[in-house]
Amino acid sequence: MSRAEQIRGKLFGGLGKAKSSGDKPIDESTTRSTPDVPLSIHIPKPEPPAVQPTPPTRKETKSDSSPKPEVSKDSKSFRQRLIETLGPEYHGAERHRLVQDNNKELHWKRWGPYVSDRQWATVREDYSANGDAWSHFPHDHSRSRAYRWGEDGLAGISDNHQRLCFGLSLWNGEDHILKERLFGVTGHQGNHGEDVKELYYYLDSTPTHSYMKFLYKYPQKRFPYEELVRENVNRARDVPEFEILDTDCFDDDRYWDVFVEYAKDEQSPDNVYVRITTYNRGPDPATLHIIPQLWFPNTWSWSDKAPPTPTLYAAGEGVITAKHHSLGRYHLYCLPSPPPVGTSGEEIATDDDDAVHPELLFTENNTNFQRLYGGQNETPYVKDAFHDHIIPGHRPPISEDSQANYFHTKIHSNTPIHRTDPSGVDESVTPPSEIEEGPRTPFLYSPSFVNPDQKGTKSAAHYIFRDIPPRGGCAVVRLKLTPLKPAEDPSIEDEGVFDDAIEERREEANEFYNSLVVGPISDDFRQIMRQAFGGMLWTKQFYQFIQKEWMEGDPKQPPPPHERKWIRNGHWKHLYIADILSMPDKWEYPFFAAWDTAFHCIPLAVVDPAFAKKQLDLLTREWYMKPDGQIPAYEWNFGDVNPPVHAWATFRVFKIERKLYGTEDYKFLERVFQKLLLNFTWWVNRKDQDGNNIFEGGFLGLDNIGVFNRSEPLPTGGTLRQADGTAWMAFYCLNMLNMALELAKNNSVYEDIASKFFEHFIFIADAMTFKAGENEESLWNEQDGMYYDAISFGPGNVMQLPVRSLVGLIPLYATLVLEPSVINRLPGFKKRMEWFIENRPEISDRNMANMKVKGRGERRILALMSKERLERVLEKMLDEDEFFSDHGIRSLSKKHKDEPWGIDVHGQRYEVNYWPGDSMSGMFGGNSNWRGPIWLAVNFILIESLQRFYQYYGDEVQVECPTGSGDYMNLANVAEEIQHRIIHIFGRDREGKRAANGGSVKLDRDPHFRDYVWFHEYFHGDDGRGLGASHQTGWSGLVAYHILQSGASCRLPKTPKTPRGIVNHYFDETLDSHSEYGPETPSVFSAYSAADMNTLGDISPDAL
Repeated sequence: MSRAEQIRGKLFGGLGKAKSSGDKPIDESTTRSTPDVPLSIHIPKPEPPAVQPTPPTRKETKSDSSPKPEVSKDSKSFRQRLIETLGPEYHGAERHRLVQDNNKELHWKRWGPYVSDRQWATVREDYSANGDAWSHFPHDHSRSRAYRWGEDGLAGISDNHQRLCFGLSLWNGEDHILKERLFGVTGHQGNHGEDVKELYYYLDSTPTHSYMKFLYKYPQKRFPYEELVRENVNRARDVPEFEILDTDCFDDDRYWDVFVEYAKDEQSPDNVYVRITTYNRGPDPATLHIIPQLWFPNTWSWSDKAPPTPTLYAAGEGVITAKHHSLGRYHLYCLPSPPPVGTSGEEIATDDDDAVHPELLFTENNTNFQRLYGGQNETPYVKDAFHDHIIPGHRPPISEDSQANYFHTKIHSNTPIHRTDPSGVDESVTPPSEIEEGPRTPFLYSPSFVNPDQKGTKSAAHYIFRDIPPRGGCAVVRLKLTPLKPAEDPSIEDEGVFDDAIEERREEANEFYNSLVVGPISDDFRQIMRQAFGGMLWTKQFYQFIQKEWMEGDPKQPPPPHERKWIRNGHWKHLYIADILSMPDKWEYPFFAAWDTAFHCIPLAVVDPAFAKKQLDLLTREWYMKPDGQIPAYEWNFGDVNPPVHAWATFRVFKIERKLYGTEDYKFLERVFQKLLLNFTWWVNRKDQDGNNIFEGGFLGLDNIGVFNRSEPLPTGGTLRQADGTAWMAFYCLNMLNMALELAKNNSVYEDIASKFFEHFIFIADAMTFKAGENEESLWNEQDGMYYDAISFGPGNVMQLPVRSLVGLIPLYATLVLEPSVINRLPGFKKRMEWFIENRPEISDRNMANMKVKGRGERRILALMSKERLERVLEKMLDEDEFFSDHGIRSLSKKHKDEPWGIDVHGQRYEVNYWPGDSMSGMFGGNSNWRGPIWLAVNFILIESLQRFYQYYGDEVQVECPTGSGDYMNLANVAEEIQHRIIHIFGRDREGKRAANGGSVKLDRDPHFRDYVWFHEYFHGDDGRGLGASHQTGWSGLVAYHILQSGASCRLPKTPKTPRGIVNHYFDETLDSHSEYGPETPSVFSAYSAADMNTLGDISPDAL
C-alpha cells in the first residue's frame, strides 16, 4: 500500500490505521521515528458555510449503534479526571489553570501572543533627527533590518520576556516578498492617518492562552502594496479610505483562509501545539507555501555587554532545536504533512511518497546592510535571507556591467509629495519605498542565501502544497514547540493524539466562555462576546522601552543625532519597561496608552482579574510613574495628559473580582490607592493653574473635539476653562473617596482621607461657577441647559464656547451614591460629612445635587448635576437630532451639521462642524475624530452614571427616551437602551447585516466572512459603521461587558422595542447592604433582572 493510500485510508475509510506508540520504541534523541512508520495525519475537512472552520474529530471505527467500550481511566478527558479530583470545587479546566498560575504552581502565561503586529515605524525604533518614525523605519525595511526593541510577526507568539519567537509566513507564488507581517499605510500615506490594510481576525483565546485561534485571509493574486498606498496618498480627507476589499485581489474568492491554532498540553504550559489549516476559497487549484518561522530577537548587536548569543540548529529531520542561556532548550518538531485534499476527499494525482516534508532554513537575525545601505554585513546570512532563497524575484539582479560576483540593488529615496486637504492646508506626504526609484548599489553575491550548515538565530520550515483543490480544498501543517523529546511526548509521533489535544483545549475554552453566560442570549451575541474577549487577550504584547538606552543610543551602533534629545520623552529618564501589556491595537497602536488601559481592564477583569490588576498596578509603579506623580500617556509623548480614569478602573476591577471570584484583594486596592495619591496631587498642582479648582488639562484624550487645539496656547490669548477637565477631576475625587471608604472598613485612618476627598469634591463642584474678578462666571449655560468650555481673558472678561459636545456631557460622570450602611459603619466620616452639609450650605447647595435630601433607600448622592440640570442635559443627550444615535451617544451634537459654530481670529477661521465619520482635519494626525462618531469608552461611563443616578432617584426621575417620542423611562432603562444600541453596532439585524460592516455585501453575506467581527476604534455617528483602527478590541471590547449585562433582553437591531413595566436592574453599593424593604426581602425590581439569567448576575457599577 502506498503512503498516499495509507493517508487517505486514515482520513476517509479507516485504512492504513496508525500504529500505536507501543508498536515501535521511539528514539530518546530529538530525531523522530524513521519514515517507515506509516504516515497517518488526519486532515481537517472543510465545512463551507461553517462559523468557525475547525478540524472535525477523527472517525470512529465502529458505527454509532455499536456498543461503546467502557472508558478507561487513561482514555478519560482532562476535564473528566479533573472533576473526579476536585469534586464540587471544580469550576472548569481553564479556571483551574488560572488558579494554578495565580498560585505560581504552573506558569501558564509564559507563552502567549506577545509578538506585536507592527514593530516597524514605532517611536521605539526611531533614531531620526526629526522624530519622523514613519519614515525612519518604513515597512520596506522591516524584512531586512533587525529590530532593537521588539518583534513583529503574523499570528506570532513568544515567551513572556520575548527571548524566543514563533510566527507564520506565507507565499502565494506571486508576491515580491514573503507575507511575514501585516501591511498598512503610514501616517503620511493614509488620508486619515495610519491604517492596516489586511483582512485578519482574532477568533479565540483563553486567559492562559491554553487555546488560541487566528484567521488571516491571504490573496492568491499579487498583494496590492503599491495600489493601496497610491490610492490613499491621492485621496483627500473628505473621501473614504481605500481598503483592500476595494481592490480586485479578492474577486472570485481567489484567496486563502489561513487558520492558526495554538494549544498547550493539559498540565504542561511549556508544550505548545501549532496547527495551521488553510483553505483554497478560489475557483481554481492553487499552490501555497507555508513557512513557519522560529527566531531569536537580536540582542547581540547593540551593547558591549550583550548576553551570550543564542543558537538554532537542525537536530534531525524536521527538528529545529533552540538553545538560550536563560530560557533553556526547546525543540520545534515540524511534522510531515499529507498532500492537500478536496472538499470530498477526492484523490490528487501524486507520487507514491507524497507526504509534504519541510525544508529547514537557517540564517541570522541581523540587518542586511548591503541591501539597505550598500554597506558591509556583519554575517554572510542576514534577516531577509528566506525571501531571497524562496522568491527568485526578490534576489538582487546581476548586472552585466558590474564586477564579477556582485549584485546590484536599490537605495530608496524619501522625496516628499504634497497633498491639499479640504480646508486648503498643504500637507507633506512621504511615499512608500516600494514605488520609489533610485540608484543601484553593488554588493557581494553569495552562492547561498541561507546557511548550508543549518544553524543560526532565525529559522524556518518551508512547506510547499501544490495544486490545492478549489472551493474548499485543504492543507494542514502541524508543529510542536516543546522542551521534551519524542519519547516523552507521544503527540510528536501520533497525529491523532496531536489533534485530540487541540480539540480538548478548544472544548475547555467553550466550557470557560459558556460558564460566563446562562440564559436567552442569542448565538450571534455569544459569538460577538467570544471574539471580543478573544481579541482583547490576543492584543497582549511584550513592550520594552528603557529610556536611558533609547535616548543615548547603543555602543555598537552609530550615535543618534544630538537634536533627537529634544524631540520627545527627554524628561522620562526613569522609564524602564519590559512587561506584557494590553495594547489598544497591535498594529495601529502597538504601545500602551494609559487611559485605554483603564477601559481594557473592565472586561479583562471578568475573564482574568489577575492580569487586569497587574496592568493597573504597573502603571503606578516607580519605573512607570514619574517621580512627581504623572502617569505616562503613550510613547509618542509620555507627557501628554489623558483623562484620570485610573482610580475608577482600579475600584471597578476590585469589585468585579469580588463579585465573580469571591476575592477581596485589599492589598492591590491599597497599593494602587497610595500611588494615586501622588497622581492626584500632580493633577492639582499642574493642571489647576490658578488654584481655583478649575482644571485645564489639554486635549484630555478627545483630540479634535474643541474649536481650538486644546493642547496648544489659544490663538485668542487667555486661559481655557475646561468643563470636561473640571468634571474629570470631580470624577477622580469621587473614585478616590469611594476607594477610601472601602479601605476604611479595615483601617479607620482612611476615614480621614475619605473626608478629604469629600470636601475636595465639593470645592471642585462649586468651582463649576468660578470667580472672574469681582464677578462669578459659570461653565453652565442656563439658557442652553448645557456645560461649555470658556475662555477667561482676565477679570470680568469670560467667553463661553457654545459647542455641544461630550465636553458638556462628561459632568454626568461625577456621580456617587452613598449607602446608609456605609455611612453608618464609618462614624468619623459621617460626622465630618454632616458637619459640612449643615455649615457650608452656600457651597453644597449651589452647583450640585442637594446633599441634604436623601434618596431612595435613605441614600445620599454626590453629583455635579442637580436634578433639574440632569433632566435638561438628558433632554439633549437623548434627542436623536442631537446626541442620540441608533448606535449610542455621539461625541458631538448633530445640531452642528446645520449650525456649525466658529470664530475668526486674526483673519483665520476656527470652526466646529458635525463630522459623523472620519476626521476632515489633520489635527492630532487626523486618524481619530471626536466631532460626531460614537466612542464606546465614553459611552460606557455615561451608562454607569445613569445607573448610579437611578440608584438614588429610582422611578422619581422619568425622562423621555428618545426625546419627543412620548416614551418615558427611568434612568436604569435609559442606560439599558444605550447599551442595546451599542450592541446593535455589532449584532446582525433581520436582514443579516451588521452596522459595523458599513453595508459591505461580502462582509455581511459571504459565509466565510459573515460570522467574523471587527472591533473598530470608533463608529459612524449616523450609520454605525466601523472607523479608525480596525482591531481596537482594547476599549471596543467593552461590548462584551454590555452583552453580559443586558444581552438577554436586547432585541435584534432595527426591530421594535418591547414595552416593559418593570425595571431590569437593582443596585447595591456593597455586598452586605439590603434592599429598601428590609434585610430579608429581595427587591421587587430584581424580579426579571439579569441576575436571574446570567451567572454574572448584576454587574452594574454599584452592585459589585
